[in-house]
Amino acid sequence: MQIFQYILLAFLVVCAVSVSFSKRLLNSILIFMSYSLIMSIIWIMLESPDLAITEAAVGAGVTSVLFFATLKKIHAMREEDEEKHE
Repeated sequence: MQIFQYILLAFLVVCAVSVSFSKRLLNSILIFMSYSLIMSIIWIMLESPDLAITEAAVGAGVTSVLFFATLKKIHAMREEDEEKHE
């Protein structure tokens, strides 16, 4: 079980570092979602299910939906797709 915790912490650090170096907004949101899901698993392992549910619902759920809506509203997703095709 200790090894699994170290693996989760390593993934957490990788997500935190890679979101700051990501150039595409969509990739940053997806990395942020994975960070929140890993954090909710860590909260479960720390025997705090109320925080785990809150982290999963707010961090990976509501916040990500708001980020996706913002990207669509500012047309950033469409601009990234057009750059990819050119």
